[in-house]
Amino acid sequence: MAKNIIFGYARVSTTDQNLDSQKALLIKAGCEQILEESISGKDTDRPELIKLRQMVRDGDTVIVTSLDRLGRSLTDLVQIVNEFKDKGVIFKSLRESIDVSSAVGKMQFQMFAIFAEFERELIRERTKAGLMAARARGRKGGRKSVFTEKEAQKIRELYDKGITAKDIAKMHNVTPKTIYAYLKKTKKQEK
Repeated sequence: MAKNIIFGYARVSTTDQNLDSQKALLIKAGCEQILEESISGKDTDRPELIKLRQMVRDGDTVIVTSLDRLGRSLTDLVQIVNEFKDKGVIFKSLRESIDVSSAVGKMQFQMFAIFAEFERELIRERTKAGLMAARARGRKGGRKSVFTEKEAQKIRELYDKGITAKDIAKMHNVTPKTIYAYLKKTKKQEK
């Protein structure tokens, strides 16, 4: 049977910053293996974190010096810790004194999860309210049209005369896909 491992994860946002203080704290906390990277927390492609998530097994422990070292947002953090929990991995954060192997640590983390859900709902509500307000002012969502209605109609006429979408696209310096979208749009308007 394989021995359970205590992993540490250390991250700084730029190469100008130093990982030494995080590594020292993780070693003091008993970490046997420390994965470290210099990369922004906003970057979803964090190779060492991905590696850590793949390496951990039931009974292992993951320790970070602070919650913000692990997740780029509260939602991201909750997702990662829940993934650890599902694998039977214990998670600890030193600064916030969170240890999800204890009842208090689980409760603390569940509170974080509640706040993350609340944050998502607020974002949804603000987005919905913003879209409604824009519609009330007569604005539609989506991308601004490449062509005016007159130009779109001209495209339809050229196509109806037998000119290919590829040739029309070259004339207007766009892709044939754009031309087909406008042809579809003008066809709907004719109905």
